[in-house]
Amino acid sequence: MNSNELTETQPTNVVNGNGVHPLIRLAGVTKVFLTDEVETHALSGIHLDIREGEYISIAGPSGCGKTTLLSILGLLDTPSEGSYALKGHEVANLSFADRARVRNREIGFIFQSFNLIGDLSVFENVELPLTYRGMSAGDRKALVTEALERVGMAHRGKHLPSQLSGGQQQRVAVARALAGRPAILLADEPTGNLDSRNGEAVMQLLRELHQGGATICMVTHDERFAQHADRTVHLFDGQIVEDRMAA
Repeated sequence: MNSNELTETQPTNVVNGNGVHPLIRLAGVTKVFLTDEVETHALSGIHLDIREGEYISIAGPSGCGKTTLLSILGLLDTPSEGSYALKGHEVANLSFADRARVRNREIGFIFQSFNLIGDLSVFENVELPLTYRGMSAGDRKALVTEALERVGMAHRGKHLPSQLSGGQQQRVAVARALAGRPAILLADEPTGNLDSRNGEAVMQLLRELHQGGATICMVTHDERFAQHADRTVHLFDGQIVEDRMAA
């Protein structure tokens, strides 16, 4: 896929008041999980715009639909109904392979459990997603080095994940998400496996990345960390019940 692949999908015709598409627009997104006996509505009629450069947190109690919403935003899952436009172009109904290619280029993931590969070095972990782009080794090295420097882990490039603290591993995971220069960073409970000191350090890192221009959408159950964002969307029973800007 070339860098213009997103422009090959059918564009939406909904823009904001300035005549510019939001980075992400969800319109009427519903997700229903079906089993033999139960129909579970995880999301119901979600309308959500995320603008470039925003730092948004998605908060709510366990089981409210936060993870399902993040999975749809990250093109890991598809809505049962509704529209998902990324950079003004519909992506909800892309094929599995096309979703994977768009995801690799446009979305950076930061997971609660770090998801680093134990027998790869820090450098190799950050480099791995870039290898699927057909990029030269020199270009990959430049992007990985830049990303590790941004999170203060360039000096640990040859170490294995087992040689790092939890906080350091999460910094490497952030670098991996950054390396491909995605349109948005999606963070799923990024402090969930960290003690309070390391959790605060990771939150400060995300804040610094946002101040540097990154667009961030973070799922958290911790109201303290939700307040780090400029905007908080509260979910309850699969619906948005509040969408407020920070004071």
